[in-house]
Amino acid sequence: MTEWLIETEHLAKAYTLGPQTLMALNDVSVRIAAGEFVAVMGPSGSGKSTFMNVLGCLDSPSAGTYRLDGLDVSNLPPDALASIRNRLVGFVFQGFNLLPRTSALENVELPLIYAGVPAPERRRRALVRLADVGLAERALHQPSQLSGGQQQRVAIARALANDPKLILADEPTGALDTRTSVEVMKLFQAFNAHGITIVLVTHEPDIAHFARRLLRFRDGRVIADELVAARVAA
Repeated sequence: MTEWLIETEHLAKAYTLGPQTLMALNDVSVRIAAGEFVAVMGPSGSGKSTFMNVLGCLDSPSAGTYRLDGLDVSNLPPDALASIRNRLVGFVFQGFNLLPRTSALENVELPLIYAGVPAPERRRRALVRLADVGLAERALHQPSQLSGGQQQRVAIARALANDPKLILADEPTGALDTRTSVEVMKLFQAFNAHGITIVLVTHEPDIAHFARRLLRFRDGRVIADELVAARVAA
């Protein structure tokens, strides 16, 4: 029996802009199994970023149902959503979102602080995750002392710090050159091979080819749900 990590049913998200109502998501029903690697594509304004925000419990739907790891999170209060985010979800962004005046190690420790993990265990786990992304020797470097690719690897280590079931990556290679983008995508494939579910938003077809499945959005709807042809394997 398939273990669904993500289930949305008739999901909708509406925003009111003056006298107008914008449907950012409209009747989106998607299931993503635990351990899948899914790319999400679509033009600007297609709803893919809103979809990512709802999946990450950063926003709540206006209508429909969203179940994450079997729990209906559609109408939970902000504190409950924050707890679920910290426990189940790791985020990777295009702009890295690292704290500039703290070390790589301290950046990776952040979600562990929010989770109440004691300092010695925080440090141990953060060092393990930095080693996982090949940056153990850079643990005490600040972001300004790291290349863009190294900063993104720190961000990936931070996303993995709490051993999440789901990684959400929003244009994670958008600020990187081609070679570094491939290195980052190979890291995602490696962690996916160890069972972590990954959902990745991208504008780049070559980046989408590192995933196994592709969702295409347009006008707030899923217009295609297909396996990736000619998948790039690390």
